[in-house]
Amino acid sequence: MSNRIVLEVTDNIAEVIFNRPDKMNALDQQAFDELNEVALEVRANQSVRAVYIHARGEHFCAGADINFLQGAVSDPSVFKQRANNIEPGCDANEFQRPALAWFDLNIPVVAGLQGVVYGAGAQIALAADFRISSPTLAFSLFEINWGLIPDMGVTQTLPRLVKSDVAAELVMTGRVVKAQEAQAIGLVTRLVDNPDSHCRELLARLVSLSPDAVQRAKVLMRDAASLNRADALRLEATLQGELVGTANQIEAARAKIEKRAAVFTSSTTSIVGLSRGE
Repeated sequence: MSNRIVLEVTDNIAEVIFNRPDKMNALDQQAFDELNEVALEVRANQSVRAVYIHARGEHFCAGADINFLQGAVSDPSVFKQRANNIEPGCDANEFQRPALAWFDLNIPVVAGLQGVVYGAGAQIALAADFRISSPTLAFSLFEINWGLIPDMGVTQTLPRLVKSDVAAELVMTGRVVKAQEAQAIGLVTRLVDNPDSHCRELLARLVSLSPDAVQRAKVLMRDAASLNRADALRLEATLQGELVGTANQIEAARAKIEKRAAVFTSSTTSIVGLSRGE
């Protein structure tokens, strides 16, 4: 049986590739398991500075495979047990981790989108830091059509991107949002004819910068949204204090002054004040 999710690591970039194009990259149990495994591999690989999630074929992901979905909810008592089973040290269940794993990484995650981006696929895309889309995009939080709600961490991702009433409408109606509107309301970062080329340019830029600074920039923008004013300002100061005077910060400044490419060491300084285990 072929891998549903393929992981390739090259030049400090981890490519996470949906590999079921004949099924519009719909996610079955194997795919969910492999997503979790790949996320753990990426987290453990200290050479990785950025992640690129994309898909083979014409569609990013049609959501949960219908057979998997029917099986998961066929016994309500079993589903409730699985949904409420939180492993030690985690705050997300087995259905939430395949999406939130990318949100929780302290390195930037770029998603390249095309075609159908429905349900589980939409929630994984929302967990990325940047969503670069082709004009073929059709986005939907489709779960309401099955009498369900999105439950893969959407509360942590969608409200950061769109207005509260827009978020509620998308969740309650499951309507399909096409590319132009998706960009207008903030679901996608950029709309381009060739998402793969644009994503690779963005990733190359990200890995050319100080890994210490890029990681803290992600932490700042991700975590400050859930803090009050005083704690958010304190987070800014704390993260900046961790950077000033470090080898990579000095190298960044020298390279800028000397008008040359910087040569950075792998990030070795820990980021304080986090609860995500990195």
